[in-house]
Amino acid sequence: MATTGTAVSLENVRKTYQLGEPVHALDGVSLEVPRGSYTAIMGPSGSGKSTVMNLVGCLDTPTDGTVVVDGQDVATLDDRERTRLRGSTVGFVFQTFNLMPRLTAIENVAMPQLFQGTSRGVRRERARELLEEVGLGDRTDHLPNELSGGQRQRVALARALVNDPAIVLADEPSGNLDTETEADVLDLFERFHEAGTTMVVVTHERHVAKRAERIVHLLDGKIERIESLERAGPETEEDPTTERGPGY
Repeated sequence: MATTGTAVSLENVRKTYQLGEPVHALDGVSLEVPRGSYTAIMGPSGSGKSTVMNLVGCLDTPTDGTVVVDGQDVATLDDRERTRLRGSTVGFVFQTFNLMPRLTAIENVAMPQLFQGTSRGVRRERARELLEEVGLGDRTDHLPNELSGGQRQRVALARALVNDPAIVLADEPSGNLDTETEADVLDLFERFHEAGTTMVVVTHERHVAKRAERIVHLLDGKIERIESLERAGPETEEDPTTERGPGY
């Protein structure tokens, strides 16, 4: 997996929805996500977090501005091309896991490879390797309802990584987990990031966001500030100089 260059670039991005009158979900957002980085996105409801997620995940296109994912301008692609880019380049981890209930853990993890034309044997071997990496080597044949919430989120993370994506997007990934299980899942995020995976986590929880290298604070569809956490630790979480980190 490449760890140099830019995984995602947003340049002066605006997203407007027509809901009776125009609603500006994003208003002139510019941001670069380097390959191999770990970014958290925070903000209150309506700040634009989900819109950024949808744009970076190739689920939507901007009204104005440019969104480039893995070197490709999303707005220039048709639906089929965006689907292909999303499948090969972006891995998703959701708060509600989004696992197929009738498929086993290994089948859930292997599924994204099916759309890439990978052979069955290679799919299962890759899925098995990832399940072992997330500590579920003994749960490969279990259905989602036979797994705990933390185990299901581990399956979801393995599934997100199975196509070796340029970027993994996690949307409130610990929202349905207890404190101990949440810590285990976030430890896994850090481990895969340290191995070179580009991580973007959308969260409203400070303690989740501070696991990242930086926090992008959104407010009213704009970047309020970008807070560097490279030198931060638990003991400096409430440090006002850290809170006021570099703006954007």
